[in-house]
Amino acid sequence: MQVLTRAWRAEGPEVERAATWRVALSGVLALVGLGLSIYLTITHFEPHFLVCAESGAINCQLVTTSPQAYVFGIPVAILGLAYYAVVCVVDSPWAWRSADRRVHLARVVLSVLGMAFVLYLVAAELLVIKAICIYCTGVHIVTFAQLILVMATVPTMLGWGRPPEPAPRGARRRPSNNRGAKR
Repeated sequence: MQVLTRAWRAEGPEVERAATWRVALSGVLALVGLGLSIYLTITHFEPHFLVCAESGAINCQLVTTSPQAYVFGIPVAILGLAYYAVVCVVDSPWAWRSADRRVHLARVVLSVLGMAFVLYLVAAELLVIKAICIYCTGVHIVTFAQLILVMATVPTMLGWGRPPEPAPRGARRRPSNNRGAKR
């Protein structure tokens, strides 16, 4: 628990900057995901705008109108739209330059949660509905690419996996808490 508390603090070692191409790619992926989510939300309410095969393994109509297209009574398309609206904010160039570690941790948490939801949706498409939607698959691929990009970038930015910096010479060391030591 202490690790999570320490990781969530706003202060800490300086946050390294991400490579410009990673920031740009992250923004592009977020915008593509948002665009696909907008289209899926529109077609959820206006199905006649849906341009996709309606038979066989690829059947967007079947997927987007199935009972699995709702979670707790909320259309999955709206959840995707809300998710990508938030992702666009945390993947903006300004958020990537933030010195607040919580912004970068939020990006990691969102990516992991987004991918977990994608795995549920893919399982529903393949195992329950037995059809796939090409636009949904586009969102799934974007979410997976976003996860890869974030997990390859953010831990390094936050200094995870690096040994702690040595104390400056002459600094007093904290006494260790050796419970088994003789007094």
